[in-house]
Amino acid sequence: MTETSELTGQDIILTPNAAKRVAMIAEKQDKPAILRLAVEGGGCSGFQYRFGLAESIESDDIAVEEAGVTLVVDEISLDLVRGSAVDFVESLGGNAFQVSNPNAASGCGCGSSFSV
Repeated sequence: MTETSELTGQDIILTPNAAKRVAMIAEKQDKPAILRLAVEGGGCSGFQYRFGLAESIESDDIAVEEAGVTLVVDEISLDLVRGSAVDFVESLGGNAFQVSNPNAASGCGCGSSFSV
């Protein structure tokens, strides 16, 4: 069993709407309800968010739970998303996970990349 640090709502949160969507996707794919958020270099604005279902929680992950769903973020990515909220948004433009990141100085129009 790996050891993880529990985050508070001040560090990063997974909204109930996002947790519900992750649970639905995980059930359809017969995978654990663990959503991994990572930040990578690239995208229109310098950094981009990457989401995916994880099979397990890694030893260097920070984890937070909402409604039985776990959001995991590696320590390096957490520095760039601390204070953020991960939500699932349904709009005319499409459905997507979205990060409300107070650390982002600017972002692209699609919301998937940002700069600090």
